[in-house]
Amino acid sequence: MNGLAVHELPTGSASWRIALPHTAAAVPVARALVRSALAELGHLADCDTAELLTAELVANAVEHTAGSGPIELVVELRPTGCQVEVHDPDPAPPGHLTRPVIEEPDPWQEGGRGLLLIRALSSSCGHRPTSSGKAVWFRLPVVPAQRSA
Repeated sequence: MNGLAVHELPTGSASWRIALPHTAAAVPVARALVRSALAELGHLADCDTAELLTAELVANAVEHTAGSGPIELVVELRPTGCQVEVHDPDPAPPGHLTRPVIEEPDPWQEGGRGLLLIRALSSSCGHRPTSSGKAVWFRLPVVPAQRSA
């Protein structure tokens, strides 16, 4: 049989890295890359959640960092799940990603929920400094395959 059977987990890691424009056009490109990466290896992480959280990270990088230089998307698939990182040139940590939320977002405002989604839907998330700014990341675990009767 070619490829992985549904019950088998990938045995190694694979990664993708791409520079994206510092514009809103980067969001659908990032979503498509994550979807393609997960599908290419038949990875068992939740693709819909991975796309949503990737879109949030990329949109935040575009909206909240200055400059016109590219941002970078890194997708790493591991036997235990996937990790997605977005690198941007701003060294400042992202809002309330790893700190407790003191006040809930205003329900009448359009924004303010992205970091809450990342915290709520990922198995872990965080940020780290890089030589050119910071990387903001999240992890999703492998979703167990459904057994059919």
